[in-house]
Amino acid sequence: MLSTDIVDTLVTIFGGGVRFMLAEGKHYKTIWPNKALSGVTIIDQTYLPFEFKLSELTSLDEVVEAIKFMRVRGAPLIGVTGAYGIAIALTNNSNDQSLANAKKKLIESRPTAVNLSWAVTLMFDQLKKEVSSNRASIAWMLAEKIANEDIKINQTIGEFGYKLFHKVKKPQINILTHCNAGWLATVDYGTALSPIYKAFKEGLNIHVWVDETRPRNQGMSLTAWELEQENIPHTIITDNAGGLLMQRGEVDFVIVGADRISIDGNVCNKIGTYLKALAAKAHNIPFYVAAPLSSVDLSYHGENNLFDIECRDEDEILKVKGMDSSNNLTEVKIGYSSAYNPAFDITPAKYVTKIICEKGIYNPGDIGKVLE
Repeated sequence: MLSTDIVDTLVTIFGGGVRFMLAEGKHYKTIWPNKALSGVTIIDQTYLPFEFKLSELTSLDEVVEAIKFMRVRGAPLIGVTGAYGIAIALTNNSNDQSLANAKKKLIESRPTAVNLSWAVTLMFDQLKKEVSSNRASIAWMLAEKIANEDIKINQTIGEFGYKLFHKVKKPQINILTHCNAGWLATVDYGTALSPIYKAFKEGLNIHVWVDETRPRNQGMSLTAWELEQENIPHTIITDNAGGLLMQRGEVDFVIVGADRISIDGNVCNKIGTYLKALAAKAHNIPFYVAAPLSSVDLSYHGENNLFDIECRDEDEILKVKGMDSSNNLTEVKIGYSSAYNPAFDITPAKYVTKIICEKGIYNPGDIGKVLE
């Protein structure tokens, strides 16, 4: 356990944080450390939109379980959660074996989003240089630094993205999103939704088409819920409706997040993203990707996909969650055949109009040069 003096010092540094985004009328971040610096509190996203529930994670296994079962999800957020997971593990045991074990378990919890391995490896590389007795306190400071930087990065992405939105000279701007890349996918603000929040705050007449995003319905359950909290006009659509809307001229641009980006601009993101990019290209509609530079994988180039496309349980397709007539959260079986459930697809750079990151707005082929 950390000494009382260290805890007091770290709590002063953390200061509880400023929570910007709204949930149930209050301001929250998606994750934050407890006062004892023995664990973290998360918004358990598996209950949304039906119930807003906070959960405590106080062990490495609980952090791994939360990532695996998508209690926390979104590339930036699982990276931050992984960093806090290291801090929690070292609070209980700070020796070399504990550090290495935490790194291995966390990276293996979800394979596709590069932010997780990025954050965990960053923590590991710095902490292995420290003596065991100092590791826990330093780990909490490093994790909080990564979390606070995520907030600043996402806010900046919003400011850059707003510049693109502001160029659209129409009485109403119709934006199509896929999956959830809002503040629930990060610590705060979000990536793809950050420019939308900024545009709405600045008075632009924004309307968002929200893909349901089967099979886990992150668009319907999370993005729509976020937009509702902020009173931003939106409409939920089936995943297959986007092409028709584009054909009719009812989409001004598409904006999505990313779980991994190659140095030449290929984008790995939630399954279905590729189809939206194809439809946007066919109708000359801008297709934007908003993501932090931590989502760029230096070892990923062209067809060199040295990572796994996560394939999740078939029950995510064959079962649906909802509220019964008594307002109880329940799950219903809707199919009995075998099912294939890849969680991500890859959109080639030629279908991406621009990538928006914390450094600015870039052509997809130039994103690797930004890191250089």
